[in-house]
Amino acid sequence: MKTESIASRAAKGMLILAVALAPLTTSAQATGSVLTPAALQSLIPATVFYDGQTTTTQLRNSWGVKFADGSYVLAALVDTSGYSSAVQANFQAYFITEVPIRVNGMKLEAGVYGIGFVAGGKFVVTDVGGHKLLTVDSANDSSLKRPRPLEVVAEPGGKFHLYEGRSYVVLGR
Repeated sequence: MKTESIASRAAKGMLILAVALAPLTTSAQATGSVLTPAALQSLIPATVFYDGQTTTTQLRNSWGVKFADGSYVLAALVDTSGYSSAVQANFQAYFITEVPIRVNGMKLEAGVYGIGFVAGGKFVVTDVGGHKLLTVDSANDSSLKRPRPLEVVAEPGGKFHLYEGRSYVVLGR
């Protein structure tokens, strides 16, 4: 009969425990909470860089999510008056994510982006140089009572709806 060392048994036990807890860790990281306006004041930058220029953010039209693991996803509408109409068509808000997320199921790496809800029911994500990285369909929530310029709403299962007016996309880990 082959004897198993204590170290080998301990390693196997740790592996079994890690596999058993993996779904719990993923679930815990996926849950998060919508930040209050007071919490956003210290997180949203007053000015941001995009496509060769700096512009101001609108703190009153910002939102954020803090996930259970402490990472953030933030966005704020920006003043695009100094940009060309072509840039304004795709860039309405500054978007920061510290972790990879999913936008309508499509993966978006951690980073700093420009975002916009555009004509034809689309949501566009661009890099800070203004180059399109991701385009997904946005949905329309006609039952929304008081649409806001930019808002995030927590949904069951650790998902969040990012709204611009009644148009929205689903964000999640």
